[in-house]
Amino acid sequence: MSTAAATRPWRPRPRLLAILVYTWQSCFPLKRWAAILMPCAGALLFGLLARAVDAGPDRAFANVAAEGIFGLVMPIAALVIGDSVLGAEIRSGSFYFTWLSPAPTWQIVLGRWVGGSTVALVTIAPAAALAAVIAGSPSSAGAAFVAAAVGSIAYVAVFIAIGCLTRRTAVWSLAFVFLVERLLGAALTGIAQLSPTWESRAIFVGLLDNPPNRLRRDGIPEGVDAIVRMLIVTVVLLVIANWRMRHLRLSGAAD
Repeated sequence: MSTAAATRPWRPRPRLLAILVYTWQSCFPLKRWAAILMPCAGALLFGLLARAVDAGPDRAFANVAAEGIFGLVMPIAALVIGDSVLGAEIRSGSFYFTWLSPAPTWQIVLGRWVGGSTVALVTIAPAAALAAVIAGSPSSAGAAFVAAAVGSIAYVAVFIAIGCLTRRTAVWSLAFVFLVERLLGAALTGIAQLSPTWESRAIFVGLLDNPPNRLRRDGIPEGVDAIVRMLIVTVVLLVIANWRMRHLRLSGAAD
């Protein structure tokens, strides 16, 4: 070791970067990666399924992606990611180490969200794009990637907020996806306008050249407008999560 290296003062990482690195290293063990990649593999299977639909490749993939990828695969994979970055640590009791650190709560929330969103961007979004290629509709790959990326990072913010607001994070997250979004969102446009599932579908439809008319829904913005809507919802959810984390009371590991 050189003299210069030996005498160089040690500089700690900035807090936000330290939280981000810790999120990647601690919140995603091998089992969690397997749980994330399984739904992503399902997206590829939906791409194969689109080949069996009696329609043109573009229309077939659009119909299958709207129901299978954006309505099922993306929420489940994002739920695993969102629960990993906060809910699972709160249940196990290991979140104490981060919560009791001198880092402000907004850095904790932002670092966990960025860490989870990065994982989503390298798993869910590429799987959606690859599914389009497998389905024989490479022209839809870009739209699928953007829609899955925006929807996934919005979902991560949703599940972080749920993790700060509730104790049984996984249960409430499943209830949000299948009861609030799937059931109430299908019936009430006001809920669908704030839903990552419905808005990601709208992003996908708005970015296609000739989407099936059945995928359009009145009252929900499409394309770029839907992207802006989801980004606003994401920011609001992170603000709520930060407010709630300031008042969080950890009493021990809980399921």
